[in-house]
Amino acid sequence: MPLSDTTCRAAKPAAKLKKLSDSGGLQLWVFPNGSRLWRLAYRFGRKQKLLSLGRYPEVGLGEARDARDAARKQLRGNIDPSQAKQAARQNQGMGTTFQHVVKEYLAKLEREQRADATKKKAEWVLSLVEARLAGRILHDITSADVLDALRPIEARGRYDTARRAKSTVGAVFRYAIANGRATVDPTQALKGALTRPNVTPRAAVTEARALAKLLRAIDGYRGQPTTAAALRLLPLVFTRPGELRAAAWSEFDLQAAVWTIPATRTKMRRPHKVPLSPQALDIICGLKSQRVGGSLLFPSIRTLIKPISENTLNAALRALDYDKHTVTAHGFRATASTLLNESGKWGADAIERQLGHVEGNAVRRAYARSEHWAERVKMMNWWADYLDTLKTGAQVIQFVR
Repeated sequence: MPLSDTTCRAAKPAAKLKKLSDSGGLQLWVFPNGSRLWRLAYRFGRKQKLLSLGRYPEVGLGEARDARDAARKQLRGNIDPSQAKQAARQNQGMGTTFQHVVKEYLAKLEREQRADATKKKAEWVLSLVEARLAGRILHDITSADVLDALRPIEARGRYDTARRAKSTVGAVFRYAIANGRATVDPTQALKGALTRPNVTPRAAVTEARALAKLLRAIDGYRGQPTTAAALRLLPLVFTRPGELRAAAWSEFDLQAAVWTIPATRTKMRRPHKVPLSPQALDIICGLKSQRVGGSLLFPSIRTLIKPISENTLNAALRALDYDKHTVTAHGFRATASTLLNESGKWGADAIERQLGHVEGNAVRRAYARSEHWAERVKMMNWWADYLDTLKTGAQVIQFVR
């Protein structure tokens, strides 16, 4: 029985895809997520094919029937409606495939000099959906298509990866919209469609006595000397591990006792200055005296032009019998943040600036431009002395929580 406007309006989603047939191969597909899309089933060259005719109710029943009739007229002239539609869109600049725009988007990240980790992660998550989306015309990809590409990732229990892939696919579509290659970002309709992962913070030691024991263990590390130096320096500077392991000699002014991490290597894409305490300078100068060439403080043992890997510091902590549930290299940031705040000696803004955080409130950020540099220099020297006090086993003053 042919469809009616009442039937189309009343069509409700179910657990599985529903196909409501009109006539002449016209169908209204009702997806579990609520999307309702027109499809035309037809045969061409002895193959069963489908033609997308738009989204209901943007495309009404009458308009869908007109599109069906036009497609069947093409078939009578031995023209494949799908190929004709694709050719028309290519002429209008709307026939670009998802794979082609992905390449442009990744090239954009390269031009913006994004961190290597950021570019590699984007390339990786996009490769996970490539099998289902790569050859598809961007304009024809629906929310249901994107969800179908994400479900296999989710089915493997990789909930955070699935959500990251959705976000990155959305970024590709927004790039395409800005460049006239698409008109809609289908990921916007997928809010709440994916399983939310249980987020667990990176493990960190935030109790003074436990930290004292950890620092003494680090001083006793007998692995590769460069790794040992990085492991000793990280608690003193508490930067992100990636910022430390890729540190270059050109970034250091040892006379002024300042390490300036360039914007291209920071998460917030702004230069970040780290005051160097005498203890930190001792470690760095020790590295410099043993330098065998190259631009990096912590080169890989295999080559001088690449830094130690992102797993090196965590592997060193495991060698000291600290498992991933107890401490991580990134966790030293939480250690410093917790104990510096609990000391009551330093302003929260100075601590946040030293952590390289940016004020979340846009209005406050516009006015709070002070870097609190003088306070940060004093704070970093105090912090280094405090860590020394812990290591020597002197009486530990537990800050009030």
